[in-house]
Amino acid sequence: MEEMISNILFTASIWALPVLIAITMHEAAHGYVANMLGDPTARLMGRVTLNPFVHIDRFGTIILPMLCVISGWALAGTPFVFGYAKPVPVAVSRLNNPRRDMMLVAAAGPAINVVLAFLAAALLHTVAWFPDWFSAWWQATLINGILLNLVLAVFNLLPIPPLDGGRIVTGLLPYELAVRYSKLERFGLFIVIGLMFLLPYIGREIGVDLSYAMQLVMFGVKNLLHFILMLTGQI
Repeated sequence: MEEMISNILFTASIWALPVLIAITMHEAAHGYVANMLGDPTARLMGRVTLNPFVHIDRFGTIILPMLCVISGWALAGTPFVFGYAKPVPVAVSRLNNPRRDMMLVAAAGPAINVVLAFLAAALLHTVAWFPDWFSAWWQATLINGILLNLVLAVFNLLPIPPLDGGRIVTGLLPYELAVRYSKLERFGLFIVIGLMFLLPYIGREIGVDLSYAMQLVMFGVKNLLHFILMLTGQI
């Protein structure tokens, strides 16, 4: 029992820092770019900050990732840990060029996650600098940081409103199609849950692989990971 509790605490500790940094930077990036492009809403509401407590959603940022870890999702051969923060408010009408700028605001979140994954990969070179008792924790935290940030980046680029990819697609479509497509946002959460969790579950029950969305995410993660590891001299 003691060993199990110790393992859970260790696992939670090596995910806590990556989750907080990844989600905080993702949301702050949205607000920062929106402010740069003419909409100060997020800045005026104190959301352009690296203070994680401003962005934390009690369930999405704390409880849900912990449930992922404790239930073993994070230890079952996939780095997928699901979580989210409070959405950053953006007044699209206040942006200098609403259609173009909203795409840039949306892209900022996944982009900063890729940058964070790159930095974490580069920091793997520092693992050997530390004593064994710390280096094991540091290495595991950095690896989780790489994987979590890449999963967040690719997952958020799925073309489903209100994910960032959905907002980018909305900006690329002709106006009439964009209006229709954006109406999917009210069903977006249900679509995501269906594609990422419900369909794979049904597939397992009937003996058919229906985890197409997860496969797409992991394909993107795998290729980005290979590219980043090459750039940082890890392979």
